[in-house]
Amino acid sequence: MSRHHIVSRVAWTGAAVLGALTFTTPVFAGECPAGKIKPNAQQMVDHKPVGVTDVTLGAIDLGKQPAHIEGRELRFRKLTIAPGGIVPWHSHDDRPALIFVQQGEIVEYASNCVDPIVHKAGDIRPEVFGTSHWWKNLGKETVILYVGDVRKDPNDHHM
Repeated sequence: MSRHHIVSRVAWTGAAVLGALTFTTPVFAGECPAGKIKPNAQQMVDHKPVGVTDVTLGAIDLGKQPAHIEGRELRFRKLTIAPGGIVPWHSHDDRPALIFVQQGEIVEYASNCVDPIVHKAGDIRPEVFGTSHWWKNLGKETVILYVGDVRKDPNDHHM
């Protein structure tokens, strides 16, 4: 095979892959699948916390920082959820957060998604205004989540 033929074949293969990627809609791990987003898709449930430990590893009073965000606290927490464990229904309308799944697999039941959302180790889940949900560990392995959130009410102990 000539050098020109090899270069042409590589260019054609690259163009075909690029074209295929252009026409597909990616689904990222830990997100509601396309076409499954719907307001009030899941209704509030009254589960109590089960098999969950929630430890605040650190916190910063944002009112005392140069940003001067009075009445807000930046927290960093570790949640450990045993097999069968439940993080009860809560809202992020006033408490944005980023969740990192460090270990295990957990299912989220979000108010705005028809289907449950599976989160695996390595996933990051943004939780923002309009997010209400609860989570359950359906697996046999303990799940570890690291959570960074901005809390307004220091008496708000929602997970």
